Amino acid sequence: MCWSATADLAAGVGIGAVGVACVARVRRVGDLPLAALPLILGAHQIVESVVWDSGGGTGPATVAWAVIALPLLAVWVPAGVMCAAPPHARGRLTVPLAIGVATAAALAYALVTRPVRAEVRGHTLGYFVHLNHPELLVAGYLLATVGSLLLSGDRGLLLLGVLMGAGALICWVLWELEFVSTWCAFAAVGSVALFGWVRRRPVGPDARR
Repeated sequence: MCWSATADLAAGVGIGAVGVACVARVRRVGDLPLAALPLILGAHQIVESVVWDSGGGTGPATVAWAVIALPLLAVWVPAGVMCAAPPHARGRLTVPLAIGVATAAALAYALVTRPVRAEVRGHTLGYFVHLNHPELLVAGYLLATVGSLLLSGDRGLLLLGVLMGAGALICWVLWELEFVSTWCAFAAVGSVALFGWVRRRPVGPDARR
C-alpha cells in the first residue's frame, strides 16, 4: 500500500477527505456507493499505518486490512458500478458482479479458516494467507473490479478502470522487486478521478431530495 506508517496515515487522511467531498457532491442516489469508495480506501490506509506500527504480524489490524482489501472491495466495486451505470450497461455488469461475489466468498472463507500475516520487507508490507487456486482468485478479483469499470458504459469510469489497471500492474512489479509500495499514490489519484466523475454527473431521476 504505502512505504511507511507516516505515508499511510497521511494518504489515508487525504484520501478520506476526498471521499467526504465526493459524498457531499453526489446528486444521484445510485452514485453513492462509488462516491464513498475513497472513504473505504482512506480507512484502509489508516488501518495499514497501524500494521506498520505493530511491526506486521497477525493482529486485528492485519485482519481488518485483509477484509477490506480482499472480500469487501471485490463486491463493493462491481456493485457500485452497477448502481451508477446507465441502464443499457447493467445487463453485462451482472457478469463481473457475479464473479466478484464468488471471489469474495472464497476470499472470506480463507480469512475465516486460515491466519493472515503481515511482514515488513524494507519499504513494503507483504500479506500472506493460504489461498486455494490463487491465480484464479486474482483473475476473478481483477475481472470484478477493473473489469466492471471497463464495462460500465461511462467514460469517466472507463478512464478510472484503465488507470487502476495500470496502477495495479506497476505496483505489483515494484512490490515484487521489494523496492517500494506505491498503491497509496494510485489510490489517491483514483479518488481524485472519482471526485471529478461525481462533479460531472448530471442530475437524474434518482437525485437526492
